Amino acid sequence: MGDIRYGLEGKVALVTGGSRGIGLALARELLARGAKVAVCARKPEGLEAAKRELEAAGGSAGPAGPGGDPDPGDLLAVQAHIAEEDQVQRLFEAVLDRFGRLDILVNNVGMNLLTPSVVDADLGTWRKIIDTNLTGTYICSRAAARIMRGQRRGKIVNISSVAARQAAPGMGIYGVAKAGIEALTRVLAAELAPYDVQVNAVVPGMVRTGFSAPFWSNEELYRKIVAGIPAGRIAEPVDVVGAVLFLASDAADFITGQTLVVDGGSTAVWAGL
Repeated sequence: MGDIRYGLEGKVALVTGGSRGIGLALARELLARGAKVAVCARKPEGLEAAKRELEAAGGSAGPAGPGGDPDPGDLLAVQAHIAEEDQVQRLFEAVLDRFGRLDILVNNVGMNLLTPSVVDADLGTWRKIIDTNLTGTYICSRAAARIMRGQRRGKIVNISSVAARQAAPGMGIYGVAKAGIEALTRVLAAELAPYDVQVNAVVPGMVRTGFSAPFWSNEELYRKIVAGIPAGRIAEPVDVVGAVLFLASDAADFITGQTLVVDGGSTAVWAGL
């Protein structure tokens, strides 16, 4: 049996939604482990702030333009809305122009508009949530798969949510979108396995990020949430990062089409207790 390798040195990774929360924490850790990292975000101001933070943590953005230092650096930040096909094409072209290949894609973008009732939600809200979460993941995965299929090597890790498995107030359309991502994970895993490309998903419970702040920042609501988590706390971004790094590493070469739940045990217990 060969050595099990967890190292990510020299790998090229693209993290969507990399300007904050889980995506920013993941980009920071990938850089610390020697990977070359591209991050994208929809809002340029958030992306620029993330770029400065990652550079302060040791990332190098490489030359500013033609004629610069030939070292391409290990950090690339690209503004892109992943639900727009032309912007995704530009994003992947930028990654290939800078690094020449793509080894890892982490589909991390997540957005929600609180919808107390799916029945009463308007179609525009449905389309915005579905497009940003599910369609965006599909467009990025398709672009990455075509590259990785040619390389005959690669990892795609999708970030889902326990909302895909448990109906939650205000999270209805978001949960539907994330359930679609888990189905897409299995379909892509089957299609890409012959090319040595693995596709898996990480399913976080509630994570202490700005995205979920309306829930955990309310002390009364927070106590109710934690009461249903055997671990006695919600997740921190680093808890999710560890699971993603494993699935992105060579140690997960024979794991594909799977979902790894990171929820402190909340989905392992009966909610009626």
